[in-house]
Amino acid sequence: METVRLEVLSREDMNELSRKLSRAGIMNRPVEETKPEIEHYLIVRGKYSKLVELSPKAPILGEELEAIQLAYEELMRDWEVGQEKPLSELFGEPDLSKLSLITALIGEGAVEERDGVLVLRNKPPLDNLELELRFPIDELEEELDELDNLNATLITEYTLSKHYYVEVLEVDRELLENALEIAEEYTTDESLVEATFDAIARSVLAEKILELAEKHRRKNELVEALMEIEPITVETDGDRVNIYYDEDTVEDFLKTLQTLGYLKVKGNRIWV
Repeated sequence: METVRLEVLSREDMNELSRKLSRAGIMNRPVEETKPEIEHYLIVRGKYSKLVELSPKAPILGEELEAIQLAYEELMRDWEVGQEKPLSELFGEPDLSKLSLITALIGEGAVEERDGVLVLRNKPPLDNLELELRFPIDELEEELDELDNLNATLITEYTLSKHYYVEVLEVDRELLENALEIAEEYTTDESLVEATFDAIARSVLAEKILELAEKHRRKNELVEALMEIEPITVETDGDRVNIYYDEDTVEDFLKTLQTLGYLKVKGNRIWV
């Protein structure tokens, strides 16, 4: 049965969220999946000064080098030789340019990593640093060939990781809204946004099917009536959601509604 799926970060969160939903009378099931994550990068290596010479051939390379220059100036301005800095201070937020720079400084011996802190040993000129810059292929678009012409190396990273979900087995709008409210404390932001629109679409489609099923007691007539009004448009909080589906999707959704007890389908007949 198709469900609204909420991703959480741990097995503990998954089990706790599932228990809270159950206590609220919301049918659900915890699900664990092991899935691969595959990412492709083009890696460009070289001294900063040499890469600057090559940058006119690939504008995205020039943009990255400018970001590294800014990171270098910031670090050297606020970091004295011999001073220790915790990683949390250097990386207040994710910054790939700064990470590339720190990696180059460590490789040069200018920065030493010790007991969770970094110590600046000297301040080498930026031009002399050997950099390794990585560019996600899915962000390159038309610049893929330009970087490849700079003798870039293709690297693929394959990560096998466990993912934890709670699937909400409901189509009722009020129950889904309650589930999303309970899940806010546990689920990832991205998952909650996707689940919110999924819940809106499912509840609206379910309501429309049940409404039309009161008039069309034959399944083929009901499916035909649904296809005539596709897509269904709904306004929510100032946003417009367009709900698209096909005949196979409607058939599956009818099975879901039957499983949940909203209607009964036998042959070509429908009972609500």
